[in-house]
Amino acid sequence: MITAAQIRAGRGLLKWTQGVLASRAAVSVVTLNMIESEQVQPRSRTLAAIRTVLEGAGIRFVGDAQEGYGAILRPAPATGSGDASAQKSPARRTAPG
Repeated sequence: MITAAQIRAGRGLLKWTQGVLASRAAVSVVTLNMIESEQVQPRSRTLAAIRTVLEGAGIRFVGDAQEGYGAILRPAPATGSGDASAQKSPARRTAPG
């Protein structure tokens, strides 16, 4: 499943409050707060609901117990508005070396 730190990280990447995530995942803010602060062992269906909401908003959970855990925000899909700037790929920077 996902860790409390990954939930906090996912929320942070999306700039969501606990209230926003709790509402979208249909859990109480108190429950979410207790999960994020590791005060309770959440039910698997509660974690699944939180994960589904965060993944639907573009969060990808990565890692394992050996390497560590994290959360990544996927780039927003390009809009089909025909705007050339929206269709350009972002510039890549390389470290001097």
